[in-house]
Amino acid sequence: MSKPLAPTKIAALGLQHVLAMYAGAVVVPLIVGGALGLTPAQMAYLIAADLFTCGIATLLQVFGTRWFGSRLPVVLGCTFTAVGPMIIIGQQYNMATVYGAIILSGLFVVLAAPLYGKLLRFFPTVVTGSVVTIIGLTLIPAAMNNAAGGQGAVDFGEPRNLLLALLTLVVILLVSRFAKGFLRAVSVLAGLVVGTAAAYAMGMVSFAGVAEASWLSVPQPFYFGTPQISLIAVGTMILVNIVSMVESTGVYLAVGKATDQKVEQRQIVNGLRSEGAAIMLGGVLNAFPYTAFSQNVGLITLTKVKTRNVIFAAGGIMVLLGLLPKLAALTTVVPNAVLGGAMIVMFGSVAAAGMNILSEVDLRKEGNLMIVACSIAVGLGSATVPAMFGKLPSELSMLLQSGIVTGSLTAIALNILMSRRREASGVYKETHKAADAAG
Repeated sequence: MSKPLAPTKIAALGLQHVLAMYAGAVVVPLIVGGALGLTPAQMAYLIAADLFTCGIATLLQVFGTRWFGSRLPVVLGCTFTAVGPMIIIGQQYNMATVYGAIILSGLFVVLAAPLYGKLLRFFPTVVTGSVVTIIGLTLIPAAMNNAAGGQGAVDFGEPRNLLLALLTLVVILLVSRFAKGFLRAVSVLAGLVVGTAAAYAMGMVSFAGVAEASWLSVPQPFYFGTPQISLIAVGTMILVNIVSMVESTGVYLAVGKATDQKVEQRQIVNGLRSEGAAIMLGGVLNAFPYTAFSQNVGLITLTKVKTRNVIFAAGGIMVLLGLLPKLAALTTVVPNAVLGGAMIVMFGSVAAAGMNILSEVDLRKEGNLMIVACSIAVGLGSATVPAMFGKLPSELSMLLQSGIVTGSLTAIALNILMSRRREASGVYKETHKAADAAG
């Protein structure tokens, strides 16, 4: 799209990004609030505060300043990695301790970002391609769960859910294949609309939640009380955020590939600082830790719309939804199966983007094949069989159950090992070459 987009088209594309990440943004407060026995009023506040903070965090990330924001078209949302630890901390202590840990762990990210940036030399193409591929592959089970109706749903796997997911997927593919211009760019939105309309005709869409939602909700700092500090809780949340830093690095690099730009170390550092600031803001407003969302990278790859204005619009829409719960409730009528059909395309696009990066790697070169093979196998295995780490200490188990972490660490470690072997081999060959010349 060479011509500047009209404001209405930018808004529609921004809404498409919001709908792509909405399920992930809403499900975290629903899971955490349900596990900790929060009242309906408290749950409604959590969702509104989360959406509002998602919007602010995304705007800061995209706008960028000298120290904060990557200025990449990245959408921030609450990380699933934090769900288990937040529930455990909330059950052992209270919500005030949860948010005390979130605030201090966010400060850790802000301070640690420059040091983390110095480690980026351990992320050559073979590593980044492997990490991005792992991100996409480990998310696909979530897409399939949604396509079946949502994990734990009473109608999980019902034919009507599978049919809706298939219909949504087919609409997206047809629009993407045969439409042109703007309509092609909103293929995912078209799929969601058609899928939701079909679900409504089947009696699977209810607007009761929209009618019950309030019109206005203003985020209230320290809604659950003055933050309290537990060193164990803080350490746990720092581990969560280290996981998110690794994941976000892969997302930044994937966005760079999708938008045809080289992502500099400074951008990643500023992006992580921005995430740290967003996490601290989430703690103050009683929301959640934030990370760069992978599904939106898939959307950029699919639509080829790379302008930051669209993400500005998405951030503004999220802020509006956070302030107007009735509008936010309107977006929740999209059934899980419809979202699952769209997620299949978007998460698959993330994996395909990783494979595209790996296409630049010579797999015949010593070590490269082993780096790719082992990192993807370990990452995908950890994500699909997390119970294998169930008997380890809880903090270590939580870390290793993330396929992104285990896969990334495997890729980095093998790259260091293989690089040293190549260097040693090179020194050996040069020494013998010099000896032959002398003798």
